[in-house]
Amino acid sequence: MTPAQRKLRAQMGANALWAKTEDRSAVSAPGRAAADARFEKQVREQFPHLPDDEVIKRALNLRSAFYAGIQLKSAKTRAARAAGKAPRS
Repeated sequence: MTPAQRKLRAQMGANALWAKTEDRSAVSAPGRAAADARFEKQVREQFPHLPDDEVIKRALNLRSAFYAGIQLKSAKTRAARAAGKAPRS
């Protein structure tokens, strides 16, 4: 199966799932919880002595930094495409 065919198959599955889903937040909640747990784990590994409330604050900052990095990469790619250049990672 080619990458393009795999992409189409994945899109079909995702669209079929969302078509029959009443509560989208409930379906995506496990993924969001896993992502949040990953950031919290990273903070706890680096700073095991911190109290829970501080771990949560830092995990939220770490999550914000992660998504800001994704946004920056996306903006660079869009700018490169608009300029007719190959995108750089």
